[in-house]
Amino acid sequence: MASDSSKTECKQDAGIFAPVIDRTRCEAKEDCVGACPYDVFEVHKLGDEDKRALPLMARMKAWVHGNRQAFAVRADQCHACGLCVIACPEHAIKLMRVTTAA
Repeated sequence: MASDSSKTECKQDAGIFAPVIDRTRCEAKEDCVGACPYDVFEVHKLGDEDKRALPLMARMKAWVHGNRQAFAVRADQCHACGLCVIACPEHAIKLMRVTTAA
């Protein structure tokens, strides 16, 4: 987890933006885990459904990396500081505004 001083860099209240991980790019290097001051990310094995949803080349890439990827398990805690986006060497993370259904 990043230092508490990183929290001062965050721009939004929690829940306005959420990280979205591109499953075709993530290689589970865990840089996002260490960069996030709010402990939003975890890296763990892909479930069978997650693997089936990947295109063939992405499934092969996931296999090479132990079928592990990052997950935004506490996305509702994201404060949109962008440190995860900067830290990700695969450019697999984007911050998206959370929309609520009316």
